[in-house]
Amino acid sequence: MCACIRSYTYPESKSTDVYMTEKPRSPIHQAKRPRNALATRDAILQSALSAFAHQGYDGVGVREIARTAGVTAVLVNRYFGSKERLFAAAVETMFADSSLFRGETSTLAQRLAALVVTKSGKDGHPSAPLLLLLRSAPNPRAAEILRDSIAHHCERPLKSSMRGPKRGERAAIVLALIVGLQLFHKVIGNKALADANGTSLCGDLELMLERLIDTSTCPESSVRRRYVEKHNYNGVRE
Repeated sequence: MCACIRSYTYPESKSTDVYMTEKPRSPIHQAKRPRNALATRDAILQSALSAFAHQGYDGVGVREIARTAGVTAVLVNRYFGSKERLFAAAVETMFADSSLFRGETSTLAQRLAALVVTKSGKDGHPSAPLLLLLRSAPNPRAAEILRDSIAHHCERPLKSSMRGPKRGERAAIVLALIVGLQLFHKVIGNKALADANGTSLCGDLELMLERLIDTSTCPESSVRRRYVEKHNYNGVRE
């Protein structure tokens, strides 16, 4: 059989013998595979994150995601198995960093308020996580994936940082407040929020978050004192 293969070679073409000697890969070539595979996977994930955030789960297909990533739809399915699994991986990547909710509890409200106001700045656009929520949640399965990921990466760490009763409910309210404020400001375009002073808005939000995070907060807490001093109030209504 080898003799037959050799007889079907053409001028200026590689012979079968050449192919046979080139086929085995050296250890150097084999070592590059994981790096290339990771780069390909990351390119697909980044394409998926952008697509799902801008078009939603139902608004984009695997072919479009593959095209933007510079690969084929077959390769996308080889890496992730299906569009649903690709969406789950994208959501996991989007919400994986839960360090914000795991820091010092005494400054949690301040950190959260500062982050929300910064992301809701006058020159900013809706954040990618917010767009992903808004445009993909109408699909029931996508909503389930989003709900599970948020619960794991945001809700549970936040709950563990809280004191007092009904921590689960209060953690959910904190997240709803954060998402709602960004929605009302950046998507709806509420004028009062758009024109608000950033420092004042941050102080107001910090006060609300502090009361939700720590139910032992009293009217004379450090947050309330800073709030009263900042606005020259004699008191704050409950």
